[in-house]
Amino acid sequence: MFLGARHSSLVTFLNSITLLGVRVDDVTMTEALAQVDDFMQEPRVHQVVTVNPEFVTAAQNNAEFARALAQSDLNLPDGANLLRAAQAQGTPLRERVAGTDFVWYLSGLAAISGWKVFLLGGRGGVGGQAAARLQARYRNLKIVGMFEGSPDERDEAEILARLDESGAEILFVAFGSPAQDLWIYRNRGKFRTVRVALGIGGAFDFIAKKIRRAPKWMQDIGLEWLFRLVLQPWRVRRQWALVIFTLKMARQNRNLTKMKNLEISH
Repeated sequence: MFLGARHSSLVTFLNSITLLGVRVDDVTMTEALAQVDDFMQEPRVHQVVTVNPEFVTAAQNNAEFARALAQSDLNLPDGANLLRAAQAQGTPLRERVAGTDFVWYLSGLAAISGWKVFLLGGRGGVGGQAAARLQARYRNLKIVGMFEGSPDERDEAEILARLDESGAEILFVAFGSPAQDLWIYRNRGKFRTVRVALGIGGAFDFIAKKIRRAPKWMQDIGLEWLFRLVLQPWRVRRQWALVIFTLKMARQNRNLTKMKNLEISH
């Protein structure tokens, strides 16, 4: 189910797979960062999405979100269960690129490269706390703006004005999915200085240490969702998406197996 090579106009070529019709790019952390470096050399906005099973499930019932995922420039493989599903489908992905980790690494690259960063979203001042921790680790990081805002269309003019005034080149958006990704998709043509816009979900909460991340062993075996559910019981409805994703992938794989068996028998 490989779709063949896609590429930015500079260097990096990406192979992609599809999971229930949603494109996921087969990149490692190093390759994803290199791809962003390519993007920053191009005079247009690039949307980066951290795809997990919840995204794939949501895209089945949200046509606009499905379009946003299809037209994004880079879909990171975020989530151990996503990698398991790809393996079971016979189109393995090489590495998980977790959104929170990507924010840390990309901020480090921005500090080295001198790129200007804007943090949008994060409730209760968590964006500012995340900015402080990023700045503490990367002293040369240029954080040129922070604003809680919202994905409401009535706030768009103010947010865009703040972005233009700041001269931001990298934009982290923490409105939660799919709101953050749809917001970027809807406004990407209005950015004047932003070159890379990334929806990052709850990354600010993790970076600011407002919420604990699951131990690495739980992340590696696909139980990070359970750890978060214990800490945030209100996520139970959202975690149902993982169940739906698993069931749909199992059904698809059974159907593919039946088709292959029919071909062999003929």
